[in-house]
Amino acid sequence: MSRIGKKPVPIPEGVTVEWKGDQIVVTGPKGTLSYRPHPDMKIEIDTEAREIRVQRPNDLKFFKALHGTTRQILNNMVIGVSQGFRKELEVVGTGWRARMEGNTLVLSVGYSHDVRVEPLPGVSIAVEGQNKIIVTGIDKQKVGQMAADIRAVRPPEPYKGKGIRYVGEKVRRKAGKAGVKAA
Repeated sequence: MSRIGKKPVPIPEGVTVEWKGDQIVVTGPKGTLSYRPHPDMKIEIDTEAREIRVQRPNDLKFFKALHGTTRQILNNMVIGVSQGFRKELEVVGTGWRARMEGNTLVLSVGYSHDVRVEPLPGVSIAVEGQNKIIVTGIDKQKVGQMAADIRAVRPPEPYKGKGIRYVGEKVRRKAGKAGVKAA
């Protein structure tokens, strides 16, 4: 049995969870998210205990995988509308910087041109100083995708360590040339 799928999802104060047609709608102080679960998954919203429980119809491998996934998506929705999600990136490189122009992130990262990144709907980007980028939003999937898109502009390289990386990410460094002598 899925250990994650068995855990109930707690619903904090100020968050409402309800069925609207075939979708689950989660509303909280930060916004509203909706999700259409698989029709065979049984989802119970207990308003007295303030929790959501997910059950699968049988022990087929497909439903075992879907059980924990469905529960975790619902948990991320509840956390998103109550607290929100945040990813931090840093730009490492001499003369490399990030800045905001309106709603657009502009990256100067060693190319002959500046790279412009438009945020996804429901995601906001902020820049602290010249080298720290903060991506925030209520949808964990969109926040992670936006951070990955920004990092993909210039991923960290292993020789000098330059690039855009997540805060706290360890870049595995390689040794450069050993200095070959001419004969």
